[in-house]
Amino acid sequence: MQTMSFKVHDDDARLIRSLAKQARTSLSEYLRCRATGMTQPPAVPQRVKCPFTGAMIFSPSAGQVPLTTAAVREMLAEFP
Repeated sequence: MQTMSFKVHDDDARLIRSLAKQARTSLSEYLRCRATGMTQPPAVPQRVKCPFTGAMIFSPSAGQVPLTTAAVREMLAEFP
């Protein structure tokens, strides 16, 4: 990962830091989102308890279907 730096006036730096704080994200993440056109940072996956095994797993992101055993078997069947 590369590091980028740039200069801004003190007033602009305060404003950018304030906006990052309002967005409840780090300054770096805020600037990456703004530079790439994303409206908000990617969601952090939530950990939930698997109803079958009791293990802690990641829940699917909003709008995504859960990964099932059947789906994994189907993917592996297509694997060379």
